[in-house]
Amino acid sequence: MCGIVGIVSHQAVNQELYDALTVLQHRGQDAAGIVTCENGRLHLRKDNGLTRDVFTNAQMLKLKGNMGIAHVRYPTAGCTSSAEAQPFYVNSPFGLTLGHNGNLTNTDELKKALFVEDQRHINTDSDSEVLLNVFAHELQSLGKLHLSVDDVFQAVSGVHRRCRGAYAVVIMIAGFGILGFRDPHGIRPVVFGHRKSEQGSDFMIASESVALDVLGFDLIRDIEPGEAIFIEETGVLHTQQCSEEVDHCPCIFEYVYFARPDSFIDDISVYKARLRMGDKLAAKVLREWPDHDIDVVIPIPDTSRTAALQMANKLGVKYSEGFMKNRYIGRTFIMPGQKMREKSVRQKLNAIGLEFDGKNVLLVDDSVVRGTTSAQIIQMARDAGAKKVYFASAAPPVRYPNVYGIDMPAAHELIAHNRTGDEVCEAIGADRMIYQELNDLIEAVRKGNPSIQHFDTSCFSKEYITGDIDDAYLDRTEVLRNDKAQAERNSEKSIIEML
Repeated sequence: MCGIVGIVSHQAVNQELYDALTVLQHRGQDAAGIVTCENGRLHLRKDNGLTRDVFTNAQMLKLKGNMGIAHVRYPTAGCTSSAEAQPFYVNSPFGLTLGHNGNLTNTDELKKALFVEDQRHINTDSDSEVLLNVFAHELQSLGKLHLSVDDVFQAVSGVHRRCRGAYAVVIMIAGFGILGFRDPHGIRPVVFGHRKSEQGSDFMIASESVALDVLGFDLIRDIEPGEAIFIEETGVLHTQQCSEEVDHCPCIFEYVYFARPDSFIDDISVYKARLRMGDKLAAKVLREWPDHDIDVVIPIPDTSRTAALQMANKLGVKYSEGFMKNRYIGRTFIMPGQKMREKSVRQKLNAIGLEFDGKNVLLVDDSVVRGTTSAQIIQMARDAGAKKVYFASAAPPVRYPNVYGIDMPAAHELIAHNRTGDEVCEAIGADRMIYQELNDLIEAVRKGNPSIQHFDTSCFSKEYITGDIDDAYLDRTEVLRNDKAQAERNSEKSIIEML
């Protein structure tokens, strides 16, 4: 999962791009980058780390220009090399830089075609660099000395024909403008907005609407599946549908976990969707466990608060904040390596003993992935004096990897893979486990926009919307994503970087 931003303005954009990245930091903590354009010259800064650590005052001053794109990275294959920080750049044709959120599912096929047929060199393991080179080749193959907006849209159509998987993209063309587009399924989110200034119209593209809100842009709408928008450097907006076939199928896990609650995705309020998740969970408890003995509902901060509060209200049970969070520790789901995740949980959360002592506690989390965090938090609740510890997940059991840009690990590392709910309950040490039903989750999200017919629920259902994912693909992905492989890969790259 990553965050992307693009701004075309009548004033310097470096500070606003930086501010947008801090708002989208939850979408990726591994690396950050900004590239701006001034009189056709590109200025780039990117590196590993949080936004606040990557950019110094001196570096920000060098990012000159009224047009630019930015990116925060969350690596889908566990790579932590700074060489794969975005935005990526190719000088031909015209000078292109790209920021990408998502994951291509036919990367190997594309790499081979780019090398053998298109004669383009790929320098990293990133599918984002592949995507950039596909676009660059499609643009170059038009043979134009001077670009038109129609040429840009024609190149996007070529990308849609060749690339499969999930992609929400911003591309800056030096001296010309900024392009934003979305895959024909609209799996990953991207929106755009407008702001009036004394000099004219400013435009912004971002992964989530909250980034527009913070910078004073009015949300226009989401970029539609298969659609592209192009903002000329002068501030003129163009839009065009570039895919012959579209099937809107946004990732439901955005609403469960990744997106900020104050965002809108595909006209659905993330906050309202999470409230409805709490309603559905409470209804399941009352239906299946009417004589429950829950004394207090406690959320595991931060993402589950909304669902937990609504659940407590519907159950008529006290809601309490039982854990204090150290906000200077990163999200454990994003951290590579099992040992690092286990170590960080105790550093990140501390229990308030008064809220647990002698009580039957229902802990509510947004989801359970590996189970590492859940097991430790349950033990923390017991250590704080809880009599019984029940556990509720606002999402159904996560049993399969996500191949569209979320680093859900190898299947055997998912605690619910090949386990029943009761077996998961025993594995994490809870007295009772309550999972959201998949149909209830879909209803909770879809109520915000009934025009969306279906969602990507592959990590729960093993139904992959792109139609090109089979067990052989998942086996190959497992080799790349398991903790052991990631550790070995990162160790090798660390040695190389030291040489």
